[in-house]
Amino acid sequence: MRIFLSCVHLIIAVLMVFVVLFQQRRQGGFTGIFGGGTQADSGQWQRFSGLTKITIVLAAVFMLTSFLLVFMS
Repeated sequence: MRIFLSCVHLIIAVLMVFVVLFQQRRQGGFTGIFGGGTQADSGQWQRFSGLTKITIVLAAVFMLTSFLLVFMS
């Protein structure tokens, strides 16, 4: 089980690198990260691009497999 989980973890890490590299740059810089948006930004999930959504899901699965690997060792 641990070997299978390690392989899944490695595949997710490689996929996440490729998805992040395929994303386009935005000119906003760090303003959107640190609260530079307006208060009317409800529905944030719909504004994300497809690659951003894939990145979020892959990051969540990567963290989950990381925790599982730590608890299994």
